[in-house]
Amino acid sequence: MAISPLAPKDGFPALPSIAGVEFAAAAAGVKYKNRKDVMLVRLAPGTAVAGVFTRSSTRAACVLDCQAKLAMKVPEGAGAAIVVNSGNANAFTGALGQKSVDTVTGEVAKALGVPASRVFSSSTGVIGEPLPHDRITAAIPELVAELNTDAVEMAAQAIMTTDTFPKGASATIEGDGGPIHIAGIAKGSGMIAPDMATMLVYIFTDAKIAPAALQKMLSRNVDDTFNAITVDSDTSTSDALLLCATGQSAAAPLQGAVTKAFEAALQDVMLDLAKQVTRDGEGATKLVEVRVTRAANASDAHLIAMAIANSPLVKTAIAGEDANWGRVVMAIGKSGAQADRDKLAIHFGDLLVAEKGWRSPKYSEDAASAYMKQDELLISVDMGLGKARKSVWTCDLTHAYIDINADYRS
Repeated sequence: MAISPLAPKDGFPALPSIAGVEFAAAAAGVKYKNRKDVMLVRLAPGTAVAGVFTRSSTRAACVLDCQAKLAMKVPEGAGAAIVVNSGNANAFTGALGQKSVDTVTGEVAKALGVPASRVFSSSTGVIGEPLPHDRITAAIPELVAELNTDAVEMAAQAIMTTDTFPKGASATIEGDGGPIHIAGIAKGSGMIAPDMATMLVYIFTDAKIAPAALQKMLSRNVDDTFNAITVDSDTSTSDALLLCATGQSAAAPLQGAVTKAFEAALQDVMLDLAKQVTRDGEGATKLVEVRVTRAANASDAHLIAMAIANSPLVKTAIAGEDANWGRVVMAIGKSGAQADRDKLAIHFGDLLVAEKGWRSPKYSEDAASAYMKQDELLISVDMGLGKARKSVWTCDLTHAYIDINADYRS
């Protein structure tokens, strides 16, 4: 599969090693042949774990299992682990689904000497087919033997499905007594919409922070990052984001200004990964930010931004490099949000294309068409009604999206 033209030009970034985190990947043959499709992460004793997940009513067994485990009391001094497979979502597989989760997590727990309640699993791929968990458990000895701190890129590759490139991002801040590192990996390409996406994200830090505070920080930042992207408006059964803090930095526990700096850095990493998922949208050739300002309220700003970003007519116009601002007008109107024709203004980049209920007198079709040829685009809508704003990221909709998804199971 050709790498997305929107992929980062420098490839997978150099991520800092996070003390207390080890990775391994192996080829288990879950679906794909001759490629690594299972990854294992070992987390040091005392690691705090937080998570957010899809709100789909048909959540996969692994998602339900993770949610249940995060609600459990953590055994004193317990380590933790994450095991992920690609190629099979283990979703809508009935009681067999939970049996597969219990089998895989139980075997990992035994191999690593950690409680089964601290082994978190994720699966991504085809829905409705039983997970061949015996292939995964057979790979566990190899995974355990290969665990090391420098295998993060291999782990990022092992969780890919229709992705065309592995995704990683990092940040480092100065804490009180030493540096604090953050490093994350993600997968996602299609079935991407808010309330997560077909997206698996694992972020690690050596910061000292309590689990409850870590969870609050993660939940605060998900709406403007992973819940602010859409490729195709479809929400997955399997989305999971786990944030793990080992506490092994030399820096003191987060407090005061360091806490603020850490949260800002965490949001940067989350947004970087979210945008990489959008850049790898199935068949995508353009990354698009939809920026809504001066909406009547926050709910309306969100509705308008998503109506534009999810509109097949808007997205196909972008794919065809057609400066059809009328489709943006249409999407605003269908959103259900408060709008006043004579108060809103629409920009493509710096170009004012419509205002005061009409095409702008300054509008130039040639200039707008030239702008639409860029790889990265900004569609701005000023509603002129209030102070609320929202940015979301999407991509164009090309024929390649149909080709990829028409052939997904075959």
